[in-house]
Amino acid sequence: MNAIEVNNVSKSYGAVKALDDVSFTVGKGEVFGLIGPDGAGKTSMYRILCTLLLPDAGTVTVDGFDAVRQMTDIRRRVGYMPGKFSLYEDLTVEENLQFFATLFGTTVEEGYDSIKAIYSQIERFKDRRAGALSGGMKQKLALSCALVHSPSVLFLDEPTTGVDPVSRKEFWEMLGNLKERNITIVASTPYLDEVRRCERVAFLDQGRIRGIGTPDEILTRFADVFNPPGIQHDHAETLSQHSEPENVIEVEHLVKAFGSFHAVDDISFTVKRGEIFGFLGANGAGKTTAMHMLTGLNQPTSGTGRVVGYDIRTEHEQIKKHIGYMSQRFSLYEDLTVAENIRLFAGIYGMDDKEIARKTDELLARLRFADHKDTLVASLPLGWKQKLAFSVSIFHEPGVVFLDEPTGGVDPATRRQFWELIYEAAGRGITVFVTTHYMDEAEYCDRISIMVDGKIKAMGTPDELKRKYNQPDMDHVFTYLARQATRSSD
Repeated sequence: MNAIEVNNVSKSYGAVKALDDVSFTVGKGEVFGLIGPDGAGKTSMYRILCTLLLPDAGTVTVDGFDAVRQMTDIRRRVGYMPGKFSLYEDLTVEENLQFFATLFGTTVEEGYDSIKAIYSQIERFKDRRAGALSGGMKQKLALSCALVHSPSVLFLDEPTTGVDPVSRKEFWEMLGNLKERNITIVASTPYLDEVRRCERVAFLDQGRIRGIGTPDEILTRFADVFNPPGIQHDHAETLSQHSEPENVIEVEHLVKAFGSFHAVDDISFTVKRGEIFGFLGANGAGKTTAMHMLTGLNQPTSGTGRVVGYDIRTEHEQIKKHIGYMSQRFSLYEDLTVAENIRLFAGIYGMDDKEIARKTDELLARLRFADHKDTLVASLPLGWKQKLAFSVSIFHEPGVVFLDEPTGGVDPATRRQFWELIYEAAGRGITVFVTTHYMDEAEYCDRISIMVDGKIKAMGTPDELKRKYNQPDMDHVFTYLARQATRSSD
């Protein structure tokens, strides 16, 4: 019996056709992947399946109920984790769970058996605000909220974006336990290891289904999309051939304490001009706290640091003028156009109007955005926003650019294009300091540090670290070290 049947569904937003004659079925108790690049139509499909949107044409049934005529019946039976965590960050863990239970006319006590295996892992933090949790803990809470009413079908729209590799593995182990309870699961993900955990996948591209089959069948058939050729570069070799470049970042015995808790616990390292430096660690390891100190957003408790020659304790305003920064939540104004965003940030960095105009034309041509200069950023696909945000962050040619998980939730082909931009910037002498949860991206860095429990546990080139820990790739190196953590990710 099929838990889900989608027949000839189409959905348009004005002139944009988000879904075009889409059909597929999902068996009861199946783990089914809905995969594809940014802007493929995945989120629109989820919203129709959850009865949050009506299709323009076609029919959908979930657990035998029609998505247009029997919305209420479907809503009682489905759980939904949207792409952006569906949590209220100002409410506590327990308050979020109670709120979602109330929405479905049940109580936490009544639904506790459905969520016990997952919720018990975070229950000791029940009085903590959701906004203060790490990505892995938010993920467990969001899944608990989606399961509290014991749904028979679970929809997961990129649920592990922004979550470290170890927490992602744990999440999919939890999904395996849910499958044993015969819950039907439909999940989308940009991570190929997660795609392979599905029984079947549908590849959605530009609103149309291009193929349905086992993960291996689809990933092989569309290898150009999901496994584009690696970037051929000689950046590390070029660095080694030059005379010893100066240090752009120098950190000695840096500590950041919150009461008795040391988020960053005595770290020391240097980064050279033009180097691509990967700063890795599980959620809660201390990466973001360390980055905030280096960018002048936070003051250290003790230790010293210099960035582009300026002291992080006393000259943080100078640091801000001479660096670029791109956060996880793209630092663009969505209600401004592409050109207006460029002008705004260039003005903040003190560039004059003539230089802004010249460089804007060059940038738009390089990104092939010339026809979209007057387009609102809010309407751009995620991958476009990402490339624009990075280009804006280095528009003023800073000495170093800090990238905090810049490619979260982006498909492999777009991530590859993004890394080509990184290599271009590094080739011009801009130091790139990057955090990422994609371990294939770690392989692209010149050197890597891995933080565990607030300390730097390992540092070296990708090849050096793989040899040292006798592991086949950076994913295994990261997992080996991260599993040695003794403190909670919160």
